[in-house]
Amino acid sequence: MTPANDERDRIRAAMDRILSGSPIHSNGALTIVALALEAGVPRNALTQRHLDLKNEFYERIRARGEAPDSEKRLRVQVVKLKEQHADDVKRIKELKAANEILVRALHQAQMEIRQLRQQAMEQESRIRALPSQPHPTPMFR
Repeated sequence: MTPANDERDRIRAAMDRILSGSPIHSNGALTIVALALEAGVPRNALTQRHLDLKNEFYERIRARGEAPDSEKRLRVQVVKLKEQHADDVKRIKELKAANEILVRALHQAQMEIRQLRQQAMEQESRIRALPSQPHPTPMFR
């Protein structure tokens, strides 16, 4: 046998062991990494040289009504990311509402200051209005 044929035979035998639940050299996970470890071949043998065997492995897993472990992990991650996105959207809405309230309060305070300065200038008293200073441009709108 040539090394490639031997490699293919070892991969197929490893597939059978993993799918039957009796792995010898790996943890039996339904992943390409576990399959490569079980077959005693480098991972790239499945991802580059024997793509048909990699695809066959995943097809056999799906035919059993299961999903590969990598797919299960990704599904869990997708659920977590969707929850996080929903939380982020909610938080953004809250921050926008708070920002609007703060902007309104700032404008109200500025109007009151202008009115008080105007009143102080109109009154004949010892109160003297201080010169106004330019306001820095707000960083957020």
